[in-house]
Amino acid sequence: MNQSLHRYKASLFKSLAHPLRLALLDALRDGEKTVTQLQQLTSAEQATISQHLTVLRNHHFITFRKEGTLAYYRNEDPEVYIFLDLGRQLYERQLNRQRKEIDAQVGRR
Repeated sequence: MNQSLHRYKASLFKSLAHPLRLALLDALRDGEKTVTQLQQLTSAEQATISQHLTVLRNHHFITFRKEGTLAYYRNEDPEVYIFLDLGRQLYERQLNRQRKEIDAQVGRR
């Protein structure tokens, strides 16, 4: 087994294992944004957003450019959205399974 690959994958999944980081990636899906814009979209505090952006930058999911005093963040690896979209599809299937189970239980009563 390739231990270094497994360690990399664990680190990759850990970097995505926070709802705000996922929300930030989703917010950047349609183009670059400032921290202020990300605050408005996520309702998170600036310091918290900055911490999570650092994690995403360190794992090369996002990058930024400076323009005057503003930093504009954008996605660096669009293939991450394949993974995020797959997660959404799995979630939707689970919800549908649960609905069917509930409907079956209600129908038995």
